[in-house]
Amino acid sequence: MNSRILVATVGRILRQLRHDRRTVALLVVVPTVLLTLVYYMYADQPSVPGTPSAFDRIALVMLGFFPFIIMFLVTSIAMLRERTSGTLERLLTTPLAKADLLFGYGIAFGLAGAVQATIASAVAYWVFDLHTAGSSALVIMIAALNAVLAVALGLLCSAFARTEFQAVQFMPVVVAPQLLLCGLFVPREQMAGWLQAVSDALPLTYAVEALQEVGAHAEPTATMWRDVAVVAAVAVLALLLAAATLRRRSS
Repeated sequence: MNSRILVATVGRILRQLRHDRRTVALLVVVPTVLLTLVYYMYADQPSVPGTPSAFDRIALVMLGFFPFIIMFLVTSIAMLRERTSGTLERLLTTPLAKADLLFGYGIAFGLAGAVQATIASAVAYWVFDLHTAGSSALVIMIAALNAVLAVALGLLCSAFARTEFQAVQFMPVVVAPQLLLCGLFVPREQMAGWLQAVSDALPLTYAVEALQEVGAHAEPTATMWRDVAVVAAVAVLALLLAAATLRRRSS
């Protein structure tokens, strides 16, 4: 990769994103609206004294999941549009390398995910009184890392789609199993053995565990840092695989 080209690519993507008002609304407004729904769903649910409330437990995980699902959707469609419009083919005739482009997407949308996570976290902590033992900054960091992971997986999946509809079809394949098996609905230790094995292979499982560690401990734990490292490694691996499978055009 070339650092100058990488920075220029990040700037180009961020400028495009800034002028796309619908995408900006999807990134900023939708998570806040969904978080509001979660609050009113669980606000009156009783909780055992000394344990996190239902809202604290669910909302903490949702703060990491929102960037994941939204960035996966936005990125997979955005890259597909660059291929189908011929933009990608023109870009790759310049000194721009595939790695510059894909890591540029990862950085740009990771920054967008950090902004999204900051806004959603501010609403959760200040408006809905979310309580976590750990720092809100760690929650934002993990949420932003989730955004980078989603961007990487979205770029990888977009290589195998020819239309926007096909890109969207990857969501139930890639996103839904991770949501169901991450431990949010049923503790992983209570799952059948084969489901636990599948859960162990899914990166969102480690992101959720990292968030739960922040929720339960005042200081960062070794488990949290291990989970963060796993998510980061999967994101980098997905970006490298995306670079290897990227096609100039959709045929």
